[in-house]
Amino acid sequence: MPLRVLVLGAGFGGLELTTILSEELGDDVEVTLIDKGEGFTFGFAKLDVLFGHKTADAVRLPYAEISKPGVRFVRETITAIDPAARRVTTDGGGSYDGDVLVVALGADYDFDHTPGLAEHGNEFYSVAGAARLAELLPSFTAGHAVVGVCAAPFKCPPAPSEAALLLHEHLLARGVRDACEISIVIPFGAPVPPSPETSRALVAAFAERDIGFVARRRVASLDGARSAVVLDDGSELPYDLFLGVPKHRAPDVVIASGMTVDGYVPVDSATLATSYPGVYAVGDVATVGVPKAGVFAEGAGRVVARQLIAQARGGEPPAPYDGLGSCYIEFGGEGVARVDVDFLSGPSPTGTFQPPSEALTIEKQHFGTSRAARWFGR
Repeated sequence: MPLRVLVLGAGFGGLELTTILSEELGDDVEVTLIDKGEGFTFGFAKLDVLFGHKTADAVRLPYAEISKPGVRFVRETITAIDPAARRVTTDGGGSYDGDVLVVALGADYDFDHTPGLAEHGNEFYSVAGAARLAELLPSFTAGHAVVGVCAAPFKCPPAPSEAALLLHEHLLARGVRDACEISIVIPFGAPVPPSPETSRALVAAFAERDIGFVARRRVASLDGARSAVVLDDGSELPYDLFLGVPKHRAPDVVIASGMTVDGYVPVDSATLATSYPGVYAVGDVATVGVPKAGVFAEGAGRVVARQLIAQARGGEPPAPYDGLGSCYIEFGGEGVARVDVDFLSGPSPTGTFQPPSEALTIEKQHFGTSRAARWFGR
């Protein structure tokens, strides 16, 4: 009988896992991939949407294009998860189960955690949020723009820094930068804590561009009546435009399943296995000890796939998840940089910085196009 694998979520982790199983096992696997979305969007593409370089439709890869042996894609919203039975139900009235269940549903945003955010602020971490801000940016010609993080952990830790640098470039190109102030607020002591060299480069870039850097603080609330960003120490920043990073947490349906601890699914960092037999969790929904970023979800999906292939063929188990990953960082006119980070092999995370260059700009483009080809056949 084919191995029945139920994959919840078609992000980096779910797509990589599904692709490997199809390539390696073919007719010996039946993968049901469930996602409520119309298509997949790379996280870095949201910045293209935010600054008007591309539309939301242009950066979306439709799930309808997925055509792989042994894979069935189902566009439905998951309404309940039973990890003990490895079964889910959906809003379409469907019920699906498998020999293996992989939860890869990512992280949702908790707007209620930050009073005033939903009413008076704007977030750029969703495609829809980036598109809304893209409509507002042309009317922002003077005042104070604040890029603010509401809580940690959050997806793609360099993204707030990228937003601030690219906002500077955007305003400069429009000839209004001198009339505008930019500040960035993050809860860490440095923009990229595992890599002091990367952090120094970003802080230097902030200083060169006259971008205020507020470290070790998070946005506690927004006071729309006074146009003030209130930080967790009670201090305030006036704002005319707010670009927020909302608090993250696992989706409600995952929390309701009983799998989470402190808002996320705990897993074995070597295997991504949960406490439920035959159930794994990969990517932003899980607590692994690595950042919530697509490249780490992809690596986790790869490890789970290799384990399932070994089980199906009776082979040796694969090497444990290594916690290695590379993140590209947009520096605006300087080009794209890269930080290579290692989160699990040593006593503490480490990172190596590659400064901005044209070669890395091309490399980042290849990162996207190669996955679009691999996952969607483009």
